[in-house]
Amino acid sequence: MTSTRRLQKELMDIQTNGTPVGIKLLSADDFQTWYFSIEVLGETVFAGEQFALKFRFDQQYPISSPAVQFVVDDKYKAPEHPHVYSNGHICASILGSEWSPVLTVIAVCVTLQSMLASCKKKERPVGNDRYVLHAPDNPKKTRFEYHDDTV
Repeated sequence: MTSTRRLQKELMDIQTNGTPVGIKLLSADDFQTWYFSIEVLGETVFAGEQFALKFRFDQQYPISSPAVQFVVDDKYKAPEHPHVYSNGHICASILGSEWSPVLTVIAVCVTLQSMLASCKKKERPVGNDRYVLHAPDNPKKTRFEYHDDTV
């Protein structure tokens, strides 16, 4: 199984080399679901805040992108960002049309960390309430339109 081999390799790399500053592996108990904490460094609108990411992998990973979303529970909330819905779903081309099998879980974390760091104003995406009301459990089942890469 390609996905298991690839995830074993990625996990070994994380355990051997660690993670970038601001990113921490919370759990990787199996090769289906992993959790990371992510903190944006420097002077940003998210300074001092910590978020959690949930990665879900299917049998086609890394050919198929993981389902990635911010954790929303008693401990964590989704960042108020123009590309992050209040249910934790993320509208980012790297998780959809721009996905490439060369990308790793850590590369996705770094990209999302960078996306948050460049945010100038805390706000939800247009249509957040409507989207959350009808959103599928798996964010990969949403057909996002990637038209604004300036935020």
